Amino acid sequence: MHPQNNNLKTRWKQQWLEIGGKKLYARSKWESNYACYLEFLKQNNKIKEWLHEPRTWWFDGVKRGVVSYKPDFEVILLDDTFIIIEVKGWMDSKSKTKLNRMAKYYPHINLKLVDKEWFIANNKKLKPIVKGWQ
Repeated sequence: MHPQNNNLKTRWKQQWLEIGGKKLYARSKWESNYACYLEFLKQNNKIKEWLHEPRTWWFDGVKRGVVSYKPDFEVILLDDTFIIIEVKGWMDSKSKTKLNRMAKYYPHINLKLVDKEWFIANNKKLKPIVKGWQ
C-alpha cells in the first residue's frame, strides 16, 4: 500500500509484537513477517541471532536532510559477521537518500534490501512453514 493513498484500507495495523521472545514495533506486515522469518532461520540454525532496529548509523558532517539511518534488522550470521536488512514496501526519496548515504559512509557494511519482489518470490513457500507469517 502506498502511504499517500488514503482511500485504500488495510486490515494490518502497526503494532507491538513478540517474536522469539523479542518485543518489537512492526510498522508493516512485511516487517512482521520478515521478523518471523528471521526467527525461523535462527531456530533452524541458519543464523546466530537477529535484532530489530538495534542501532543508528550516523552520517558525520551532514548538516541537512538525512543525518542518520536506523535499519529494520541486524542479522548475526553463523560466522559472527553481520548484515543489515531494510524491509521496504516503497522507495521514497528519503529512503533512497538513507541507502545512498549508507553506501557512501559505510561501504564495508553489507546491507540487503527486502522488497516486494522478495515477498512475491517467497510468500507461497514460507507461509506454511514460518510460525506467525501473515
